[in-house]
Order: sequence, then C-alpha cells, then structure tokens
Amino acid sequence: MSKPGQISLLSFFIFNPTYGPKEGEEHKKIMYYYPTNVDIDTKIKQVGLCEAIITFTRTFSDKPCETLHTQKTRQVYFQPEKDFWMVMTVSVPFSEKTKDGQVSYEYHEEDVQDPVMEALLRQSYRMFTLFNGSIYYLLQKFDNNVQTLQTRLDHFFSRYVLTLRPVSSDLLDVFSGISFLPLDKNTYLKVQCFINVLESTFQQVKYTAFLYNDQLVWSGLEQDDMRIMYRYLTTSLFPAYLEQELQAAGMAPSPGTRHASTSNIGSVHYGKFVTGPPNVDNPKNMGKIPRLYVNTEEENEECLLLVYRALTASVCLLINSQHVVNFEMCTKLDQFLGQQLSNLASEISEQYSAKRPASSSMEPMYKYIYFNHMNLAQKSTVHVDSKKSSGVFVSQDTLKLLCDISSDLQRNNQDGETFVRTLTDCWVVGKKSDQREMVVVINQKNHNLIEVNDEVKKLCGLNFNSIFFQD
Repeated sequence: MSKPGQISLLSFFIFNPTYGPKEGEEHKKIMYYYPTNVDIDTKIKQVGLCEAIITFTRTFSDKPCETLHTQKTRQVYFQPEKDFWMVMTVSVPFSEKTKDGQVSYEYHEEDVQDPVMEALLRQSYRMFTLFNGSIYYLLQKFDNNVQTLQTRLDHFFSRYVLTLRPVSSDLLDVFSGISFLPLDKNTYLKVQCFINVLESTFQQVKYTAFLYNDQLVWSGLEQDDMRIMYRYLTTSLFPAYLEQELQAAGMAPSPGTRHASTSNIGSVHYGKFVTGPPNVDNPKNMGKIPRLYVNTEEENEECLLLVYRALTASVCLLINSQHVVNFEMCTKLDQFLGQQLSNLASEISEQYSAKRPASSSMEPMYKYIYFNHMNLAQKSTVHVDSKKSSGVFVSQDTLKLLCDISSDLQRNNQDGETFVRTLTDCWVVGKKSDQREMVVVINQKNHNLIEVNDEVKKLCGLNFNSIFFQD
C-alpha cells in the first residue's frame, strides 16, 4: 500500500444567494471564488449546489448546515453575516491498493476533522474583518457597491487562501488561544505603569498590547479582538520581521544597537519600529502601518497599528484613524519607548530565564495542550522541539486523537476525564474542569491506569497550580 495522499484545499468561495435571484443572473451571487482559473459555469454549479444543500438542511434543523461528507471531499459551510456564506472544500486523503493487477483507492475520511476545518474557515473571516471591517460595514461604506466589495474580498483572500494549510492544522487551530507570560507582581506592575504613562503621554494611543517572546503580558483590547490580532502578530508580522532582521544581520557587522552614545551609556537602547518608520533618522520613509478594525468600544473602529520592539519585547499601539500618524510622532515615540522598553525587556529576560529550567525538565515525560475557554489562555508543549532530549513524539494520528477527545469533552456539558491507550502503547488523557481543558500524551508504556492518573495529577499540580480537581 502506498503512502496516503494529504489533505489539500480544493476550493474556497463566498456567495450571497439574494444577489442573483433570477435565472441568468446566478453569477451575481458569487462574491469570491478560488481557484480563479475555474470557468464561470463550474462556479455557478458549485454555488448552486451549496445553496440547495443549505436550503434542504433547513427542513430538518434550525441550525445552519455546517459540513457535507462525501467519499472524496469534505465541504465546510459558515454563515458569518446575514445572507453571506463562506464555503471551503478539501480533499479526503487516500491510499492506493493493488490486487491482482487492479488498482483501487481507499479513502481515509477520519483524517479530515470537522472542528479543525471549521476553525480554519472562521479564522479566515475574522482575519478579513481585522483588516477590512465586517462585510456589511464595507457595503455601507461603499454605498452598497457590490463590485467594490468583490474587489476587497479578492484582494484579501487571493493571498490569504494560499497560506491555509489544512494538512498541518490541528487542535491548536480549534482553540486559537493566547499564550500568556506569567510575571511576578512587581514586574507586572512595572509593565502596567509603563503602559499607563505611555497612554497618558500620547493621547493618540487608544489601545495597547504588550508582548514578550510572542507571549501576551498585557492587552487593552477585548478578548476576540486580541485573539485575532495575536494570531496575526505571531504567525505573520513577527516571523516576517525576524526573517528580515536576520537577512540584514548577515550583511551588517553588528545586529542592531542604535542610538549608541559614548558620552551617555544610558542612551543606548535596542528599540526599533516593526511597523512604522524602519529608521528614525530617515524622515522620507514612514514604512508600512497596517490599518486594523476592532470592536472593543465600538463596532468596526478603524485604527492604525504601530508596533515597536526592543530585544524580544514588543509594544503594539492602536491609534484611532482620526489621528494623524506622522514622522514627528514616531520620533517622539522612539525617544520615549526605546530606553524604557529595553530596560523592561532585560528585566523580564532575567525572570524568564530563571523559570525555564523548571518547566523544560518535565518535557521528556509528556506533552500537553491546555486551554481556558474563559480567558483564551493556551499552553502547549506538543509542537516544542525536543530533539536534544528523549522527549515524547506526538504523531499525526495522536494529534487527531487529541482533537477527537477535546470534541467529546465539549459535547459533554459536565466536567470529566477520558483515558485512551493507543496502538503504540502511548497514553492520551483528556481532562475538563470549569471551562478549563487539557489533553496530555504520556509515553509510559508500562504504566497502568492508576499510575497514568497520578502522572496527570502531578502535571496539574506543577504547571497549573492545581486548577483541575485532583480527587
């Protein structure tokens, strides 16, 4: 038997059935369609079939249609706003079998998990609204000009769909949580004081978020806004910036101290704009400043995002678009932020480094994913590289099992536990308590159920301050 084929994206489209009610006008329903090289008749047929399925399923349930399973494909539906539907189709992996010279195909539908695919579709919509606002907001903004809406959708999704990786998506995409950095009380108060002074000094700054090592320390945004912005920062903006910095460091003799002064050592800092002017000594280049839309105080509030970084600490400044962001303002921000953020980053680094050995010492024994549905806090060691140790390796099959266990826990309204022993004699445990959820992979083949339960209790007590019920 050959290696199974991978999940791949077959189509991704958005339509509104109210825009083409008459025969011959069906093409007007289509707001966006990927792949673009598909002929219009095929697009119309695909959209028409989805519309028929959605209408048919309403006969049996008040809830909208979510997924359609066929032998070769899986189709996911999402209605983000009234009358607008998003549909994503992925292929079902298969393997070839040869018997008596005849080739047959076996499809592995269990490899495609509905919660993961649904999460990818929802994230696509939220990422679009982060940079454009809601669909109806755009229609209102453009005087109900549907063609302008189609242009916006095409501009965003033609690039975004290329980043979708259904084959490598898993439970972390379903949770889409935020990794928080715990600090001691004094350091946290210093961060809070720093932000308070920053916002009072620069009245243009409406919201602020503070991150260290891609972990959130402080945010003035609502959870849902911070969740999608956090995903944008950690999966797109920061990786692209670091890659650019590494390329620049390869050509430069020193990787980036600025404002060095021989007369005053205190003026040396490592601050630099990630979005905004790449060089505060060059007023002709303002760089790129993303325009974001948040819903913290009002719906579709338009803001400009300035991100400033020193060492591995980052400050995200959301400035209401009514204010002008010019070079003079950025220069003043650089003068204010550079030294203070560098000092804060150094202080957090000392504390962060002191805590790392204690947490990493537990890595060889198990891997886990923890998620708090109330504050979106997420911790995971599943994808942490442990090549230097005899750490637990989490296979793709085990990752799928983690997602299945999490789905079962969510369907059950009560708190509970699930213990599973895999074919490779690995233990997988799911635990839910008061909106907190954890799945653990324990690579102890000789352990029995009681010993595995004891290991999970130790993990909860050590890493989560006994937030799960121990008895």
